[in-house]
Amino acid sequence: MPNLSPAPVLHNSILERLGTEIVQGVRPAGSVITLAQLEDEAGVSRTVIREVVRILESMGMVESRRRVGVTVLPATSWSVLDPQLIRWRLTGAERLAQLHRLTEMRLALEPTAARLAARRATAEVGIELLELASRLRILGEAGRGHEQPYLETDIAFHALLLAASGNDMIASLHGIVTEVLASRTDLGLSPAHPVAVAFDNHEGVARAIMSRDENLAEQYARAVVMEVWQELSDL
Repeated sequence: MPNLSPAPVLHNSILERLGTEIVQGVRPAGSVITLAQLEDEAGVSRTVIREVVRILESMGMVESRRRVGVTVLPATSWSVLDPQLIRWRLTGAERLAQLHRLTEMRLALEPTAARLAARRATAEVGIELLELASRLRILGEAGRGHEQPYLETDIAFHALLLAASGNDMIASLHGIVTEVLASRTDLGLSPAHPVAVAFDNHEGVARAIMSRDENLAEQYARAVVMEVWQELSDL
């Protein structure tokens, strides 16, 4: 009999382990494992295993069938925009390729969000964006661009930008941008002293939104993402 552990304690760790193993190819597409095997491996109850499998199924990563077991599905079936899945993929050997893909998506998304924000956002939102951009400059010029306060401010800026678009579908993708920004910091790709143009571009987005200049807002937002694009291209 496996050593059964409380579900709340190990649920997340088991999910993280299985999800990461699938993403990294330790459990390749087409491989099959039974609930009993998973239960024995993890040393938890069948209830916990079923819940973990249910979550992985909801992400399109596995398929569970009676008398067959749990089958790992190919990447083409995965919910690739799920923030948790994005985080797992960013831990693997292909993390730089994943960052490239995500940056390409940001390049398609954030300039449009900025244009819409310049059309729809309130003056208060523009002021808040400028305050966040100013804080980025203060932290960055102090050599703290690689630290948690800088990351949290950057995440807040971009989440607010997406929300300011007034498009709930665009706003719902904030988790993706959050994972990209966090992963850059985790991978050591965020410099302690960001280049000054990064601060100029963030402030430019905010000021353009405040002045309702759609073209300029889009231009500055594109420049923000293009800077990241160039960093990745130089690696």
